[in-house]
Amino acid sequence: MPVVHPSDAVTHEIHGARFVSYAAPRTGARELCAWRGEIPAGTRAPAHTVTHEEIFHLLDGELLITLDGRSERVGAGDTVIINAGATLAVENPTDRTAVSWVTTSVGLRARMADGTVITPPWAN
Repeated sequence: MPVVHPSDAVTHEIHGARFVSYAAPRTGARELCAWRGEIPAGTRAPAHTVTHEEIFHLLDGELLITLDGRSERVGAGDTVIINAGATLAVENPTDRTAVSWVTTSVGLRARMADGTVITPPWAN
């Protein structure tokens, strides 16, 4: 039975945020990936367009999420559904770290505004 303990999770950092990967192909997942996101106070991640649907659940804190040009504040307990092809930007305008849990399909890629494509290791 594949069990990923916190000590087995792999941490990645990009654009000022931390992604702690639990479920990915390297841990035995075949179809889905899941990670904890830690978005420090004052972080403003660049907008990016995703290739796969993501389910973004905020566990703690508050964020400003902009999805396809529409911005909304989300708080602990809120879930944002990000469809494939949507453009997403995340900002933490507060003074404390926000924590999320995100799931998606294996193979997620993100296209940045400058055309750069990122293949995040926590989702591949």
